[in-house]
Amino acid sequence: MFTKEEASRIRQEFWTVFGQYMSPVPFAEEGKKSWVNYKTGVKNIYFRMDADHTKGYIGIEITHGDLEMQQLVFEQLLELENQLKSFTGEAWSKKLHLTDESGKVISRLYKELKPANVFLREMWPDLISFFKIRIVALDQFWSEFRYGFEE
Repeated sequence: MFTKEEASRIRQEFWTVFGQYMSPVPFAEEGKKSWVNYKTGVKNIYFRMDADHTKGYIGIEITHGDLEMQQLVFEQLLELENQLKSFTGEAWSKKLHLTDESGKVISRLYKELKPANVFLREMWPDLISFFKIRIVALDQFWSEFRYGFEE
């Protein structure tokens, strides 16, 4: 078991290594600066990556505070599900109006890697590969379809 400080340090190390690994990978569009903190450029739509002691996770999260608007954006994203699959090569799970770790209601399309453990360095290559393939595919997908989500 790790202390909060140790767990935080290990996670920070992992994301630093991932960022270094991804730094030579070009983005689909000019102007992007970070794979780890990917900016979609659209308010209330985020690409999230996370890893803990049981899984790795990557997803598209919709955080709009108006739940009807959140559902509308979610449904709009679901209309592009086949296109997303063509970029990622796989179907993603879907959740409408779930409560996240901070208690906020969100909706998401996501993919998980289980089992995975960010606290075991020997699992880092699997996690890095899992995230790399999918964040690059999301970037390519988003460069083509984001314009339909801009306000």
